[in-house]
Amino acid sequence: MKIIILGAGQVGGTLAENLASEANDITVVDNNPGRLRELQDRLDIQSVLGRGSYPRVLKQAGAQDADMLIATTNSDEVNMVACQVAWTCFRTPTKISRVRTGAYLARPELFDRDKKEGFPIDVLISPEQVVTEHITRLIEYPGTLQVLDFSRGLARLVAIRASEGGPLVGHELSYLRAHMPRIDTRVAAIFRRDRPIIPQGDTVIEEGDEVFFIAASDHIRAVMSELQPLEKPYKRIMITGGGNIGHRLARTLEDRFRVRIIERSQDRCIELSENLDNTIVLQGDAANKDLLLQENIEDTDVFCAVTDDDEANIMASMLAKRLGVRKVMTLINNPDYVDLIQGGEIDVAISPQQTTIGSLLTHVRKGDVVNVHSLRRGAAEAIEAIAHGDQRSSKVVGLRLDEIPLPEGTTIGAIVRDNEVLIAHDHVRVQPDDHVILFLVDKTRIREVEKLFQVGLTFF
Repeated sequence: MKIIILGAGQVGGTLAENLASEANDITVVDNNPGRLRELQDRLDIQSVLGRGSYPRVLKQAGAQDADMLIATTNSDEVNMVACQVAWTCFRTPTKISRVRTGAYLARPELFDRDKKEGFPIDVLISPEQVVTEHITRLIEYPGTLQVLDFSRGLARLVAIRASEGGPLVGHELSYLRAHMPRIDTRVAAIFRRDRPIIPQGDTVIEEGDEVFFIAASDHIRAVMSELQPLEKPYKRIMITGGGNIGHRLARTLEDRFRVRIIERSQDRCIELSENLDNTIVLQGDAANKDLLLQENIEDTDVFCAVTDDDEANIMASMLAKRLGVRKVMTLINNPDYVDLIQGGEIDVAISPQQTTIGSLLTHVRKGDVVNVHSLRRGAAEAIEAIAHGDQRSSKVVGLRLDEIPLPEGTTIGAIVRDNEVLIAHDHVRVQPDDHVILFLVDKTRIREVEKLFQVGLTFF
């Protein structure tokens, strides 16, 4: 595909890196020459210096024959206008825009293309909303590293670290079925010392393994209890940073948890207190030991550091952990930091770029792909693809799962059929309109997976 990416920041740069590695024709537009040079030194892409909303700049980037425009600059206004210009001047088929400001998102008529009056944006991406949903799921399932929804939440893929006290630790995977005969699940992948292992029945789970398993949503906690002692549900949440993410997170959680939010700016504190109903708003510095002790940090279940300053998030999180908070979740914008800090005093490091990338990749994948989740900082991927066609036109319909020629390092975790979750077993056959959930430990094989789910011409 020929894709134009506006904005060479963290999201745009990470997206360019993901797409350039998959043989797409990528052009990145930004008004920062240093950032463009940095990307060109690492990636096989083209770049255009200029403001992405200008018709001249878009024409220079090749908008007249581009398949897709993805606007990810830091300015909502530039992103929205760029989509309008791309459609009006160049009839660009697919336009994806990052919009962060709540004042715009609160007016859906601005983006209602059915009425032909709103901005011509085909897909609206709000990184803050995606990150908020990600953190919320981690809080709802204590002890998880990642929780991913498929088929409107009917099935979930969960990443969890196996620890001492889990009944399955030290045993073969086949033991799970004997121990839990009424619970069906599939371990999609295991990462041991950062190396992927394709699970077999005789694979032994070791302490410290990062285990990805898929199950119906109702069975998630039961499977988790096999891999680590179940943690008590969280009750008290402390958020540091009252920006867009902090505000959204507090609003999402305040009806079910006891939430406090710490924010430096007095004006922002006043604004938060006016917009939140059941959240205690505190003005101060979350890296202040006396403030944390005064707020009984040792009795807090989760400390979420979500300011836009990585160093401030890391320092506040480390202090909170040492003062006795049960779990620390830290927002890290610099992807180079994520692997360095997760698993020590910081329990979960959250990369907004990787969390958001899945939402964007969903619309780039070929075949009928309805869900994409980027995992392991972009090295692995989980996708939900719909099987179309019949036995003549499809490479998967009518086949047993053990007959499908999957690329090496790819596993099928589950099939969702008529709102029922079928965990993948060799005897299951794929039927038309099945939602097939796959896990790839090697993302470079994604093109081979896409081809499996593309319908042949005989179908038409």
